[in-house]
Amino acid sequence: MSDELTAVLENDGSYEGENVKVLRDAAHIRKRPGNYIGDTGTKGLHHLVYELVYNSVDEALAGYCKNVFVKIHADGSLSVADDGRGIPVDMHPEAGKSTLELVLTTVGAGAKFDKSAYKTSAGLHGMGAKAVTALSEWTEAEVRRNGKVYVQEYERGYATTKVRELGATPGNRSGTRIKFKPDPEIFRDITFNFDTLELHLRELAYLNKGLSIKLSDERNGKEDTFHAVGGVAEFVEYINRTEETIHK
Repeated sequence: MSDELTAVLENDGSYEGENVKVLRDAAHIRKRPGNYIGDTGTKGLHHLVYELVYNSVDEALAGYCKNVFVKIHADGSLSVADDGRGIPVDMHPEAGKSTLELVLTTVGAGAKFDKSAYKTSAGLHGMGAKAVTALSEWTEAEVRRNGKVYVQEYERGYATTKVRELGATPGNRSGTRIKFKPDPEIFRDITFNFDTLELHLRELAYLNKGLSIKLSDERNGKEDTFHAVGGVAEFVEYINRTEETIHK
């Protein structure tokens, strides 16, 4: 049943301009999370992680990222960090706000639509990071770019601080780190599963040869690193590791 028809039935047949609600950015994502991440169960919860990792993979495909670090923290939050170029933090010329805030909060904003930035991309094509921010109780973005470290914080899809410069980054390193705590108002269970993440991240490493993805869990000390020099051919060897090889 359409949203419009539901509105009519629930309001004694009234269908006026006031019945048409306008939901933008985080408000729409929180109202209809299934449109963006599939569901609000375990699958949707872990999809938030994959969307952030896909952004790092896009940096790798563009030739700017070699390492991705996924960490489950003791407080139940999770972070995804990479050594890519780092999300721009300068003021966006059209939006009048920092590009970092725009990328993490505004639907329809992203470099995935500009072929000069990314020729190929995975995930929701500019929507993934916004879904993470909108469906999280809190999010912290840390960017290393232009020799400096920048931080901005968010709650349920909206920035709660300005972009703050913290100082110089050691060794002039660059990259992005997004740390978030899933919102219990949205998800039935906000517990990340190491094995679920391990399975998907291993496959991503095989599909993107040369990219290193490290998964670690502060709750129990478990960790693993996925790095495939041989790509898909190495993946075939892995999934057939218990089988008798007939042909090389």
